[in-house]
Amino acid sequence: MEHHEPRNSTEAALHEYKSGLGTFTQKMPEIARHYNAFTEACFAEGTLSKKEKHLIALGIAVNTQDEYCIIYHAKGCLDNGASEEEILETVGVTAAFGGGAAMSQAVTLVQECITELNQLKQ
Repeated sequence: MEHHEPRNSTEAALHEYKSGLGTFTQKMPEIARHYNAFTEACFAEGTLSKKEKHLIALGIAVNTQDEYCIIYHAKGCLDNGASEEEILETVGVTAAFGGGAAMSQAVTLVQECITELNQLKQ
């Protein structure tokens, strides 16, 4: 994969996460191996689709205010075929549960991710 400068803040955050994970993996290979195997099993296609699992994870990330996971799972939703409407409905349910803090992430970071990730596809 060629290295290029991130084109927007969403892409920059994804690069930062990937870089940090790479460094952690070099320093703690066993923990990283087990963590990666566990999360891959959790997000594998099953009774729930990968899309549904990323929508759930996005809702949890919004509720916990975890910005890296919001970005990562917004991308996971789009990569697995979720529409903008499905994503916004998911974060709407999260806001109903999580109140103003969740709504603030929904109307800012989630919408910014959708816009920026769609721009990267073009």
